Amino acid sequence: MSLEGSVILITGGTGSFGSRVARHLMQKNPREIRVFSRDEKKQWEMKKALPELRYLVGDVRDYERLNEAMRGVDYVFHAAALKQVPSCEEFPSEAVKTNVIGSENVCRAARRHGVRTMVALSTDKAVKPVNAMGISKAMMEKIVCSQNQFDSDTVFCCVRYGNVMGSRGSVIPLFKQQIAQGRALTLTIPHMTRFLMTLDESVDLVFRAMIHGQGGEVFVRKAPACTMQTLAETMRHLYSPQGKDHPIESIGIRPGEKIHEILVNEYEMLRATESDQYFTIHPEYRNPGNIVTRPVGEEFTSENAPQLDTIESVSELLESMGETEHYD
Repeated sequence: MSLEGSVILITGGTGSFGSRVARHLMQKNPREIRVFSRDEKKQWEMKKALPELRYLVGDVRDYERLNEAMRGVDYVFHAAALKQVPSCEEFPSEAVKTNVIGSENVCRAARRHGVRTMVALSTDKAVKPVNAMGISKAMMEKIVCSQNQFDSDTVFCCVRYGNVMGSRGSVIPLFKQQIAQGRALTLTIPHMTRFLMTLDESVDLVFRAMIHGQGGEVFVRKAPACTMQTLAETMRHLYSPQGKDHPIESIGIRPGEKIHEILVNEYEMLRATESDQYFTIHPEYRNPGNIVTRPVGEEFTSENAPQLDTIESVSELLESMGETEHYD
């Protein structure tokens, strides 16, 4: 797929993913990349680093503003969301307004303006959700993936991530900050597991969805996982002057957190196709054929995914992560 000469809109474009995907997109010679977000300060900071982009202040909750932003757009990457589990637990109605109603607004505007492809970003917390953020993202997936049941010139699909390393609000920047301040690394419970994916791998998954999406799919990149204990030990090994003597403190599980995350559940596995690096979960209204041959009831979780269980293996992934952009 060639993006040369196209117009691309990134909602939530000042976030970690938005700024990274924008850099990748600039190499493909589009006519225009539009960054749509509600925080003018972050846009100002991002504009100093990437002045070639067009910046639009707006909120996905505002359908009419989206209509203005969507005129002439060929491709949409929908990354705008409330993503923090604790804040969504405290204010669940706000998660609904952005993650559910806002996503429906993006779909409606994309359909109205004849966008070619819309790819929405989701999370492993949307699978068998136990918290408000995950529930709202699960509804987002349902809304986006339902769009191609009907005649539409726009292909709608989703990608689903585990933990994107170094993204704003993730645990890796928190651990780095705690090390810099000489504070103990705080983890919930030592045996909690999380998937680990770099920002560049997350961008790769979005491009795969844009190329292969027929409508209604959820694309998943297989990712390794590790325990929070192993991650904390690796972080202090790499970044703390105290090394293994830097303290680690277990603070207990927080409201709405799972011990292990799921990227593909047992029901989705029955309509999924699989390659070495990816799962594609097909919608109920389009039987894919040639589905995976895993045993009935099997899931892909952070507990049964390939485990990074040594400091050396996690260090290698952390070093491949590269620097992440934050516009605070």
